[in-house]
Amino acid sequence: MSKHVRNFYDSVPEREWGRLEAGLQRIEYTSTLRLIEKYFPSNGAICDIGCGPGRYAIELARRGYRVTLLDLSEKLLERAKKAIASEGVSAERLVQGDARDLGVFKDESFDAALLLGPMYHLIERDDRSLALSELVRILKPGGRAIVAYLNSWGMLRSGLAGFPKRFIDPAFLRSLLGETTFEDRERPNFTECHWSNPEIAGEELLDAGLRVVSYAGAEGFLEGMAPLLEALWTNEPEAYKNVLEFAAETSELPQFRDATNHVHFVVEK
Repeated sequence: MSKHVRNFYDSVPEREWGRLEAGLQRIEYTSTLRLIEKYFPSNGAICDIGCGPGRYAIELARRGYRVTLLDLSEKLLERAKKAIASEGVSAERLVQGDARDLGVFKDESFDAALLLGPMYHLIERDDRSLALSELVRILKPGGRAIVAYLNSWGMLRSGLAGFPKRFIDPAFLRSLLGETTFEDRERPNFTECHWSNPEIAGEELLDAGLRVVSYAGAEGFLEGMAPLLEALWTNEPEAYKNVLEFAAETSELPQFRDATNHVHFVVEK
């Protein structure tokens, strides 16, 4: 994970805080919370690895979990600390660190974990393997985690609105069937990242010694519909709410989960 990733996130703490509030991004938040409710233990200690500004950690703390936050970005951790205080909840620890080295935590010290960002900023397979081995180490036997990947199959749909000029190159378009490294040169609103797909990502998790319990397409059937969803949010808020909840409810269905930007695997040690 390069210094470019850290510098990028240090520069956008407020944007990251607001990223999951509305539109298509809200479904990512809603569907992830649904997976937590369905597959995580009802209580215990959770490590949020790549916690960002603390959106998920705060909600988990509200639900009674003992939450530890870790992120590469000092500025995001500062934003998380501020948000935790303002929301009236508490965290066990806030740690600046790298997902590839969780040595600050003891073996088998967490009942569950989130790994919702690091895997798509670790370009090399060896680095992703390190992050997964550390995840396995800190989980208790039977502990569960949600691991997120950027899904190149989904980018075939979302790219029409997000980065259409990249499709001028047929080789880039075809590359989305497999794995690729990407940096958005049209819009400087993201940093270097790794795209996988559900087949390759699932094999990577199995190789790390994790059992795949289930996986979901975070955006569900709404992937590729960002402009329409934004309009619905503005003009028909009640319809937007219903569509959002239904997309989260159906996000594990095979007809939707393989074609979204974010694929979230529920895994067990």
